[in-house]
Amino acid sequence: MDRLLYVSMTGAKHNAMAQGVLSNNLANVSTVGFKQDFAQARSMQVFGDSYPSRVYGLAEHPGTDFTKGPLTQTGQALDVSIHDQGFIAVEDAEGNEAYTRDGAMHVDVMGILRLASGIAVAGDAGPIFIPPFERLQIASDGNISIRAVGQPSESLIEVNRIKLVNPRVDEIAKGEDGLFRRMDDLIEEPDASVGLVSGALETSNVNSVDAMVQILSLSRQFELSVKMMKTAEENDQTVQRLVQVS
Repeated sequence: MDRLLYVSMTGAKHNAMAQGVLSNNLANVSTVGFKQDFAQARSMQVFGDSYPSRVYGLAEHPGTDFTKGPLTQTGQALDVSIHDQGFIAVEDAEGNEAYTRDGAMHVDVMGILRLASGIAVAGDAGPIFIPPFERLQIASDGNISIRAVGQPSESLIEVNRIKLVNPRVDEIAKGEDGLFRRMDDLIEEPDASVGLVSGALETSNVNSVDAMVQILSLSRQFELSVKMMKTAEENDQTVQRLVQVS
């Protein structure tokens, strides 16, 4: 009897965990540069002092889907997307280097180039400062050029370069803030092969229909596991009544 209860309990628990992963994916279907997380289930034996005869369901998050999302043309000079592989380097809330595919940028009142979330974009030596300008353009190699206030229309000067990196995807992991970091805490070197597309943003790679179908499937599995737990309880009560009668 306890085997039925244990299997159904662990099944319900891990189904709920998998639903959490997929719900987070669905919630970020419109987040720029978002990469969906995988959720998979497999059977896992229970090892201990005795023979591993019990098996329960295990839901796990094996990694992130790095498939490129569709591009949306915006025509904005401060909107960029990665051409193929690679990431934009940023400084997280603690001042450490992290990586993202989000290219929706703006210049704050202090002249610091930031993402829409407020995270500072990293340049050759820390956050990128941009002087007051009348025109700005970002080249495919990440170079930022401006026409300063009061300068002739043909006068463009380079002020900084966005740090572009291309780490191996098996060496980075997504944090709770949605940013990627190297798992060995090292700093990734710039990669000249990474290119940008100006005036476009990469949208999320989440398929909302597929995510919803998976959530509904997991919900039905969760309900089935709960029913099994209820059945185990009813069977246990029946056994107790039979023992009392005998």
